[in-house]
Amino acid sequence: MSKIVIVCVEDERDVLDAVIRELEPLEDLFLVEAAENAQEARELLIQIREREDETAVIFCDHIMPGENGVDLLVDLQKDERWKLTRKVLLTGQAGLEATVKAVNQAELAHYIAKPWEGDEILQVAKREIAFYLIARDLNPLPYLRHLDVELIDDLMRKHLSGDR
Repeated sequence: MSKIVIVCVEDERDVLDAVIRELEPLEDLFLVEAAENAQEARELLIQIREREDETAVIFCDHIMPGENGVDLLVDLQKDERWKLTRKVLLTGQAGLEATVKAVNQAELAHYIAKPWEGDEILQVAKREIAFYLIARDLNPLPYLRHLDVELIDDLMRKHLSGDR
């Protein structure tokens, strides 16, 4: 059975560590993997794909050395392999133009401003995993203890009725 993976892309090690810590409650069912720049992220995504695992969510910083996070997310959205992967922009520096580009071209699922509030990353991860599972027609039952049952029920009803 393939594993569900959450990928975190952040060039600042202390912020990356904080994001990973925030996602620790999910690690009994989901893999959390990290990259420190866009190139590492691309290599990691290929490795995940080669293992036949599923990349459900990508949390990606905007301002990074080399390729920025918005451009990475836009490119991933254009690639069928990651079209359904839920994309979350995590930044304290994206201007309006970059945010609009992420929403319109990367089909951004969520925007989280740094510093984030409480367990916001954890809650967003749970919600976006639910959306991913339903979009991919994957059985959500093995993951329910970490997901919002009402959201799963609502998403499944909409999915089965063809109302996406």
